[in-house]
Order: sequence, then structure tokens, then C-alpha cells
Amino acid sequence: MSGPALHQFVPTFEPGAVGNHILEVQRLAREVLGLESLVFAEHVAPAFAGRATRHTDYARRVPAGADDALIYHMAIGSVVADFVRDRPERLVVDHHNITPPEMYERWEPAAAYGCAWGRAQLPELAARAVLGVADSGWNEAELRAAGYAATVTAPILLDLPSPPVFNDGGVTGDWLFVGRVSPNKCQHDVIKAFAAYRRGYDPAARLRLVGASSSATYQDALEGFVAALGLGDAVELCGAVSLERLARHYRNAGVFVCLSEHEGFGIPLLEAMAHGLPVVAYGSTAVPETVADAGIVLASKRPAVVAAAAHRVLADVDLRTALAAAAAERLAAFSLERSRARWTDVLAGVLGR
Repeated sequence: MSGPALHQFVPTFEPGAVGNHILEVQRLAREVLGLESLVFAEHVAPAFAGRATRHTDYARRVPAGADDALIYHMAIGSVVADFVRDRPERLVVDHHNITPPEMYERWEPAAAYGCAWGRAQLPELAARAVLGVADSGWNEAELRAAGYAATVTAPILLDLPSPPVFNDGGVTGDWLFVGRVSPNKCQHDVIKAFAAYRRGYDPAARLRLVGASSSATYQDALEGFVAALGLGDAVELCGAVSLERLARHYRNAGVFVCLSEHEGFGIPLLEAMAHGLPVVAYGSTAVPETVADAGIVLASKRPAVVAAAAHRVLADVDLRTALAAAAAERLAAFSLERSRARWTDVLAGVLGR
């Protein structure tokens, strides 16, 4: 394949939001722009074996071209960032956000170090980057603050299910949150609010917290907290689940509650909408931007406030109907077709096409 190439670099290439986004970008580069496009990483998950090459093999696998461009996916500190920083090709930084290290310090010092390393590398790459891409306005503001001269917002490429027709039958009082078990996700606040909801509104309600753990220490604390509140039969930490089981959790819940302190975008918020699940969320970082008017965004996460908001969306049929309609419009803004078109424009601009 002649002409410029577009190759992607990431610390760890694995299934999930970033990994799936990388595959979609690769598909666009190959099928729409007609470019050679490979993925390079320090670590490749078994599920993605054969889809990427170790970053140190790049020079051997790919002869450098003056018109080539590299995309680096920034989410944590890595030697891969230093590698692309020292390459001569044009560099694009796709910023997926980095958790502030102080949110990990008391729980996982190693994770705090990785986050601090990444936040230090972000401005280092600014001097080399021809463009910084962010999947939210919040992330784009971080790129500008880090010294990126040219920035754009382009949504992460998501293949979300179409929202189901609103159905008022079978609504339960069960709560759901989906996200890594991590201090910045604040599952402990969800548990506190859920306890208030059980006391004040529905003593039979259940809470499911779905997501792999990023901190064993924090998870242990959550399990102890659940036991101390006497909620062992009502709260389940489900861990990582298959896509099929995740969809089942969305379908079986009555409300999605997010009280995270730090979200660069918040994909599960859109997933909940796509499954017809009303959203109640604390308005931190990028959450208000992602949810817009398609959910209840709170200025406080006091347990009584969150419990009352959850009860309202569960008890008010008209409100749920209005939120479902707003969610359908919001999801249209992040449709894969529209996001692909946006990314095609961004990549074509970088490559002069």
C-alpha cells in the first residue's frame, strides 16, 4: 500500500472502550482513507493476540515515511509515550483522560505513580504533537492547559445498541452502577445513597456494582462497608462480566446511579440510556456534558438527595418517558455513523486528504 500510513500506539491493547475505539480507528484508516494502519503496544491482552505488535518492533516492521502519522492513546504513564515522543513522524495524541493521582494515593500507590507519570508525559508530548484529540470538552480543556496548540473534540467510537421502545412494565427499584472498582468512581457513595433509599423508599431494592477492580484495597473496603451496613444480601459486587451479562444487568435494573468524582467521558452513562435505563448522576468533571438533559444531574451527592432523585425517576412515569425521549436524542449525537464521520474528517485533516 503506497502513500502515507497511520499507526496507533497504546500502553496496553485490550478489550474495552479504548481497545475497541482503536480497532474502529484502524478500520476507518484502512477502509475509508485507504491507509496502511497497524497497532503497537507494550502489552497485548490474550483476547487481542495477533492484532498488535510490540512497540519496540515498530522500526523493524514499518519503514518510516515522511508523510506518516502516529496516534498515541493517552490514559496512563508508559514507556510507549516516550517512544513516540522520540520518533520523527507526525504525532497525534488521543487523550482519554488520566485519573488524578491523589485519588489513588491512599489505596494503590503504584496506580498513583502511573497516573502521575502519565500526567507528566501529557505536556511533554504537546511539543511534538501536531494535534490533540479529546472525546469530551472536558478532556480538550486539559489538552489546552497542557500546552497543545491545536486541539479538537471527536467522540470515542462506540457501537451502542439502539434504545428500546419505552416500556413501563416491569420497572424495579433495583440500582445499577457500571465502572471500574476504583476510588475515583466512588462506589462507597453509591452504597451510602442506596442504604438511604432502602430505609426511606424500598427495603426490597438491590444494588449491583459491575466492573473489574483497579484496587484490591478499595474493593476490600467496599465489601467491609457493605457488611457493616447490613446490606450483604442487597449489594452485589459483580466484578467483570461478559457483554451479554452486562446487557442483562442494564435490562434488569430500574435506575443507573453514578456518583463518580472523575470522568473524562463516562461511557456507561450512554450504555444505560441505550438500554432504556434512567440515569441519576453527580455532576462532576465531564458527566454533565455527557448526560446533558437526558438524565438527572445532581449538584450534591448527599445520600438523602440521591435517594430522593432515584425514587423520583422510578415513581414518575411521565418523567421516565421524557428522559427516554431525551436519551434517544442524546444517543443520536454519539451514533457510530456520526462519530465515524467526525473521525474521518480529523484524520483526513492530519494527513492532508
